[in-house]
Amino acid sequence: MIVAIDGPAASGKSTVARAVAQALDLTFLDTGAMYRALTAAVLERGCALGDGESCARIAEELDLTFDAEGRVLVDGRADEARIRSAAVTAAVSEVAAHPAVRRALVSIQRRVAQDAPGVVAEGRDTTTVVFPGADHKFFLTATSSERARRRALQEGRPEEQDALRLEIERRDAFDSTRADSPLVRASDAVAIDTDGYDAAAVTALILARISAPAHDQQHNSGDNA
Repeated sequence: MIVAIDGPAASGKSTVARAVAQALDLTFLDTGAMYRALTAAVLERGCALGDGESCARIAEELDLTFDAEGRVLVDGRADEARIRSAAVTAAVSEVAAHPAVRRALVSIQRRVAQDAPGVVAEGRDTTTVVFPGADHKFFLTATSSERARRRALQEGRPEEQDALRLEIERRDAFDSTRADSPLVRASDAVAIDTDGYDAAAVTALILARISAPAHDQQHNSGDNA
């Protein structure tokens, strides 16, 4: 089984996807973390963010795998603090926009799914490009203000909520207008507005939809949950 969950920055998709994977005993595939790991490597090597060929070469050189908890490993090591840094957050959209970079990482993502009994994948193009034939597709949304509030709380920076909102809106615009694999809702993805819901509630909604009879899913495909 492949469950694909897309959505913009700070929409809660990583937390929810991890919980869904645990509930279904499937592999959690954090595609966003892969782009972050690559971006961290690009920054460390002093590569220009706009140099798609060099960024793609680094992507092909990196050994990207996942541990049992779904954390991305670079050459066998996990470093969440490094890949979640503000510098990486500011640069990841530009690095991820290169078609050659996306081809390299999508190949790895599909290989992970092929080698696992099932995956719950989250990202920005998992429902449209990586796994267009996924068994279940979801698109999580939330207002930029709510997403900024969550990010500020998560990072312990409540005083920077307005700045985080502007950064999120900038990234939304970049991700949704890039030429290759833009952030869009797949026509057959169930949209879930997460404003006012915590991760547990959203997880429950997704699990209920997955367990619903097939004819109910077909009838409601693409509707808001």
